[in-house]
Amino acid sequence: MRASVIGATGYTGMVLTDLLWRHPEVQMEALTSVSYRGRSVAEVFPHLRAEGMYVEYDPARVEGSDVAFVCYPHAEAHPVVAELAARGIRVIDLSADFRLRDVALYEEWYGFTHAYPELVAESAYGLPELYRREIAGARVVANPGCYPTSAILAVAPLAKELDGSVVIIDSKSGVSGAGRNATDRTHFCSVHDNFKAYSEVGHRHTCEMAQEISALAGRSVPVSFTPHLLPVDRGILTVAYVKAAAEGADGQGCGADWQEELLRRYESYYKDEPFVEVVRHAPNLREVQWTNMCRVTVRVDKVAGLVKVISVIDNLVKGASG
Repeated sequence: MRASVIGATGYTGMVLTDLLWRHPEVQMEALTSVSYRGRSVAEVFPHLRAEGMYVEYDPARVEGSDVAFVCYPHAEAHPVVAELAARGIRVIDLSADFRLRDVALYEEWYGFTHAYPELVAESAYGLPELYRREIAGARVVANPGCYPTSAILAVAPLAKELDGSVVIIDSKSGVSGAGRNATDRTHFCSVHDNFKAYSEVGHRHTCEMAQEISALAGRSVPVSFTPHLLPVDRGILTVAYVKAAAEGADGQGCGADWQEELLRRYESYYKDEPFVEVVRHAPNLREVQWTNMCRVTVRVDKVAGLVKVISVIDNLVKGASG
């Protein structure tokens, strides 16, 4: 399979280049970059073993590709995706430009009017644990966000039993989730020996989480999401707090037996998924960094009548390029 990466020098493009280069069934076609055009992969990223030069994007350079990965920022990717799809190239878009099914929501959450509603309608949400069949036949795949990946995989096995109350998603991410361009919020002096919440209400990924959890539940489910910035390079730890309408969810008999039942339910739900591991301990970031794995476990809080689901992923691999 011939593959191109459009915008190959951001963090996700870098990781993607490495994964594709090492894939035995992939041949690299084009790696594009405006900032680093004319320079080699080894020169820009000495730790990668991929060969090739970065070139400026031109659809003609990508023409021979079977698949193109678009790693442009939100609101900038959709014209390129549409252009490549019109040329018969299958596209996996790593921005948010095709994740939301209701095109009116792009104006509200991302500040632009989507020019390709018909392409949004046919695109597949790229979480293979839920949409493997749709992905296989799609012209355009909308790669999920990193936070939504950790949250949706945590909640999915319980979604049909949610009691209709709010799902609370509390997530902590490494700094690489903010991209390669440093800001006052993300440079070393701000992050080192520090920990903080940000976008406390209205983070863009909230809409994506609510969309997918509601689809799984079969009804509208409100989501409250709070992201935090960890002083680490990579990884996301999410704790989802849910009230399930199952027996014991009201706190009566809500103890060790129900927790064991839920763990077995998660193991059954993900038994055929090679990149989701249900564990009995509370997983931590080091268990999944530099991997395409999601590790997840469940805890029952009898006093509060809540189920807590803990998940960990690498935000650049399972949460993006993986």
